[in-house]
Amino acid sequence: MNKSKEFWDKASKNYDRTEERFEHIHKKSRDNTKKYLRGNNIVLDYGCGTGTTSCELANYVKEIHAIDISSKMIEIAKQKAIDGKVENVNFSQTDIFDKIYKKESFDIILAFNMLHTVPAPENVVQRIHELLKPEGLFISVTPCLRDKMSFLVSIQIQLVRILSKTGIIPIPIRRLKSIELDDLLANGNFQTVDSEKIYKGASSYFVVAKKKSSE
Repeated sequence: MNKSKEFWDKASKNYDRTEERFEHIHKKSRDNTKKYLRGNNIVLDYGCGTGTTSCELANYVKEIHAIDISSKMIEIAKQKAIDGKVENVNFSQTDIFDKIYKKESFDIILAFNMLHTVPAPENVVQRIHELLKPEGLFISVTPCLRDKMSFLVSIQIQLVRILSKTGIIPIPIRRLKSIELDDLLANGNFQTVDSEKIYKGASSYFVVAKKKSSE
């Protein structure tokens, strides 16, 4: 956790600039998400980064609890909220397994660009299922690094994976296919209600999944 936090703290300064090339994917994902938001929703934004998504979606819901393990990311996110006069987002430096979050607390949980980097995605999906209210929605977008991508992005991903394996980048980088994400959600007791493959230099898989009963 500490090494991952240090990595994302260092990355925070240039994070928004490095993500600009994937803005088509980010914008499309946010636009798709807005269709499922309601004014009374309580939302958890897991891995909120510098807060762009939370700040943009805030007007569509009652409140957003936005979390990230990087304190530096959270500092930037809080300033964005101040600058944008966003008052219904609570930014916290913490993890989704924090016991402060109780079972069936959220109507919607977002995980944008997270599932390919967490150590145990099955445990994360299980925790998301636990935190969602009955028939709550899990909305995710995940780079599919075994699906279509440009030659340049492919080279960059290979470099990142090498750095990850050697420990220079202290986070796992999984090469997933969209069908593997479908299986991950199905095995986690979710029913997919919407999905779209979004491409801009690389394939990302946008999914809306409804929580099924554990019974």
